Amino acid sequence: MSTYTRVSVTSSLEDTQNKVQQLHNEGFKKDHIYVLTHSAEGTDYVAEFTGAEQISMAEEGLFTSIANLFRSRGEELKAKIMALGVPEEEADRLITELEWGKILVLATPHMSEEDTLLMYQGEAFQRTII
Repeated sequence: MSTYTRVSVTSSLEDTQNKVQQLHNEGFKKDHIYVLTHSAEGTDYVAEFTGAEQISMAEEGLFTSIANLFRSRGEELKAKIMALGVPEEEADRLITELEWGKILVLATPHMSEEDTLLMYQGEAFQRTII
C-alpha cells in the first residue's frame, strides 16, 4: 500500500469512474478516494456518479474551511488540493486542469498519525494522468 497521495487527471465521467475503481482495487479505501471539479455542483455530480468522496472540513481542517468562505474559487480549490498533501506548485498546475474542464481523482492512504503529519507537510505525493 502506498504512503502518498495519488492524483489523477481525467477527462470524462467514465474515465473517472474507472480510476476510482482502479484505486479501490489497488487497496485505497473508498472513503479515501476524492473527486474534484472546478464547480461545486460538478463535484457533487461526479461524486454521486462515481461513489467517491468530496473534500470536506474533515480533510481541510476548520480554519481552512472557514477561510475558503472568503476565497476565490481557484484559491478554495487550491486549499482543498493542498489539504490532501499535494505540493503548492502542483496544486497550481492542477487548478489549470480543472479550469479546462478536467476532473481530479485524489486518493490518500490510510496511515498512522505520524505518517499523516508527513503527508500534510507536502512530502508525500504522486501524480498520474490518464
